[in-house]
Amino acid sequence: MVIAELLTELKAVLPETDMKEEESHPLGNGGRVIVYPTTEEEITAILTYANGNGKRISVAGGGTKRGFGGVTEQADILLSLSNYKGIVEHTVGDMTLTVKAGTPFRELQEYLAVHNQKIALDPSWPENATIGGIIAANESGPKRLGYGSARDVVIGLRMVYPDGTIIRAGGKVVKNVAGYDMNKLFIGSMGTLGVISEVTVKLRPLPKYESLVLLSFPQGQTEEIRSFAVTLLDSAMEPDALELLSPSLVERLIGQKSVTLAISFEDVESSVHYQEEFLKGIQPANTTMTILPKHEAQVFWKEFYKISPNGAASTVSEETEAALKIGVVNLDVLHVIKESQLLQDTNNIVVEAHGGLGHGLCQVHLKGASEDILSAIDQLRASVTRLGGYVIVKHLPLALRQKINVWGENPSSFFLLKRIKEKVDPKHVLNHKRFVGGI
Repeated sequence: MVIAELLTELKAVLPETDMKEEESHPLGNGGRVIVYPTTEEEITAILTYANGNGKRISVAGGGTKRGFGGVTEQADILLSLSNYKGIVEHTVGDMTLTVKAGTPFRELQEYLAVHNQKIALDPSWPENATIGGIIAANESGPKRLGYGSARDVVIGLRMVYPDGTIIRAGGKVVKNVAGYDMNKLFIGSMGTLGVISEVTVKLRPLPKYESLVLLSFPQGQTEEIRSFAVTLLDSAMEPDALELLSPSLVERLIGQKSVTLAISFEDVESSVHYQEEFLKGIQPANTTMTILPKHEAQVFWKEFYKISPNGAASTVSEETEAALKIGVVNLDVLHVIKESQLLQDTNNIVVEAHGGLGHGLCQVHLKGASEDILSAIDQLRASVTRLGGYVIVKHLPLALRQKINVWGENPSSFFLLKRIKEKVDPKHVLNHKRFVGGI
């Protein structure tokens, strides 16, 4: 009866908007009713209704991050932006793009490729992930070393506050220095401060050529990997990725079981080959080097971006899946990958891990029995804490998220985050308890 009444009220506010009742989902973060707006006006009307009637809203795009944060199975409304998509403005000469938040990332890259341009981000599951979701979660991939993060790409946001107010942060030009950079407040806030309506990003030309160097090391050569990475990072070479892959992940991707560095180059062909030759010149003894040319490199990355659990998947694995984001000082990635390998042996789980030796961000994917997964998370968090780093659980079934603190200890800036949330969303309408500290 409650759901029927909610649907009736919503249809009175939005008679032309698609909506339906939603069944419960093991990842949670759903809604009793799903609403599919197609215009910003409809988004505004939904938020205004919820704010004025004591309703809570979960926000989703492609659904890839459904298992990221949150301890609620269903809010009152699941606001799906999957039908709110499309190009708003593309200024080819200025290399800027304004797009609706629900647009899938791969669709954007395919559109931009026609103009020899791209968005310099490399998220997981690009066919499902939307630009709004990527920005809300501040997602990035191995090429963060060369590309930077979402905070480096976004130059403007259009937001709908929980009370229906529309605001704009930043602008539509790259050189915009007026006032505070408010974009950074919303990027990575997990949709707790407002619904992203439009995103303006600066673009990058497609590279003339690219390659991927896979440098495999025998087990136990941690110091050799460290020395090689320091030499490369201190050189004039410009890899877009310097990603250390665990043996289990390498076995999945290329059928070989060894600790491997994935080193990506994007530039004109002569520059890429020059950098490949430089790597050959500093290649450590007893290592194996494989160079994948442009097409093969693209195939490798296409598969790589599918290794993490996908919250948008239509079926749920019988085994428990988890994904962790770990931040450490860049060369401490070596320690994280080593600890991940040990976890697989001591907890009877499958562990696939990778981390950037140039930026210090790691991704660890776990699969196994629920209690073994929780134990592994605790062990890895304790180990990373000793290094001065952090562990965030990016994917986990709802029942297990309710047992642990997926965000870890609150940061020193938490009091500011809490005050901002109370100011912007005092009724806790949006993504309730989805962010750090239960915000």
